Amino acid sequence: MSKELPRLSIVIPCYNEEEVLPVTVPLFRAQLQKMVQNGSIAADSRILFVNDGSKDGTWPLIEDLAARYVDVEGLSLSRNRGHQNALLAGLMEARSAFDITISIDCDGQDDIAVMQDMVDAYHNGNDIVYGVRKDRSSDTWFKRTTAQGYYKFLHAMGAEVVYNHADYRLVSARVLNAFSDFHEVNIYLRGMFPLVGFSSTSVSYDRHERLAGESHYPLKKMLALAFNGITSLSIKPIRIITSLGLFISALSFLLIVWVFISYFTGNSVPGWSSSVLATALLGGIQLLSLGVIGEYVGKIYLETKQRPRFIISERTWEDANV
Repeated sequence: MSKELPRLSIVIPCYNEEEVLPVTVPLFRAQLQKMVQNGSIAADSRILFVNDGSKDGTWPLIEDLAARYVDVEGLSLSRNRGHQNALLAGLMEARSAFDITISIDCDGQDDIAVMQDMVDAYHNGNDIVYGVRKDRSSDTWFKRTTAQGYYKFLHAMGAEVVYNHADYRLVSARVLNAFSDFHEVNIYLRGMFPLVGFSSTSVSYDRHERLAGESHYPLKKMLALAFNGITSLSIKPIRIITSLGLFISALSFLLIVWVFISYFTGNSVPGWSSSVLATALLGGIQLLSLGVIGEYVGKIYLETKQRPRFIISERTWEDANV
């Protein structure tokens, strides 16, 4: 590890965030300057905003901020590719020029001051530092219950995830260089970084309310991300289907034996309800199984195309020669 102070890039994905950026940018800049002043990071550290194909004035605002402040940079994707791909674009862009990166959302909900603890943990020899929520008291009962259940379910499926960790983390350049060898299209970063290895730790923090604007992660997107995380990190659902099929096959064999015994003993009574019930049960299980298998097949289809996960259309430092 170099004895020089590490260059830090704070990577912040943005989608339609023109309302919250004027509020949070001064907070990010103040924290960056504070860490520079106390000798934790190099003076030429930066904040990198990634515009994920926003439809409002987010990108012009980022361009204006980059023109006004030397510690602010921005890049824009050619179209909306989703939070995970936008974050990946920023990390891959920063890995060659910066020693460490910290990824964080732009809404101010994650405690910005914890960045200092993350950098301290890096100086103590950790290549990955996960930001972990202390509790979920700020969430609604529904979101808290489903989120905690989801993390437990991921563990049960065999996926390596850090409990109550989203995408607030510090990652060193050598981790990102190793991570660049992961070429899958269907990405779930919070479950992929533990696969890379290297020394890691976590810091806990309290999550706050959004400082301005509205959340762009409705229930539909949250469910899609959750399902993508399960199917991207584990094949256990397929194995569960196999086990379920074996179990039902065994029951069916016992049912066949029972039918023959009833027939030859003269106790056979035609039953419409039982027939319909059995047909409906098996039909439902078969359709569910086909749906899960189809999800995996669809992912294979997308992976074989090897399309780019993101395309960068603009960078603020190309014009500024930074």
